[in-house]
Amino acid sequence: MKRTIIVGIGNPILGDDGVGIHVVRQLKSRSDVDVREAYTGGMNLLDMILGYDRAILVDAVYLKDMDVGDVRVMDLDELGTAHSTSPHDATLMEAVELSGIYGEERVPNEITLVGIRIDRVEEFSDELSVKIGSAIPQAVDIVKGLLGS
Repeated sequence: MKRTIIVGIGNPILGDDGVGIHVVRQLKSRSDVDVREAYTGGMNLLDMILGYDRAILVDAVYLKDMDVGDVRVMDLDELGTAHSTSPHDATLMEAVELSGIYGEERVPNEITLVGIRIDRVEEFSDELSVKIGSAIPQAVDIVKGLLGS
């Protein structure tokens, strides 16, 4: 059986940016996978997923070819500049590439992102907008589908 981690990424006090956290909170009762929350990206996120065979990341994305509230499954090479809380931090893709240079063999073979399209985050709030909140059940179902249940 594959050792799997699900990580909700985001900042829960920046409104819709925290959608990944809200999604994984609905999956915490699962006993077949590790479920965690991450408030950072890049090297810190890589450190969190090391040692697992598979990682499913849930995060807010800002992609022009998606409408606000759309949910999409993406592979690692589609992540590009996905979530980094600091301009001095590496993206997850850069962190994975760096780990390969240094011989890191514990990087998950499968890294999948479940991205929820948001608008730009500009104000502090611990609540999601109605449109993003209504995308949570779909994102939860997609993660469950990825897990085969």
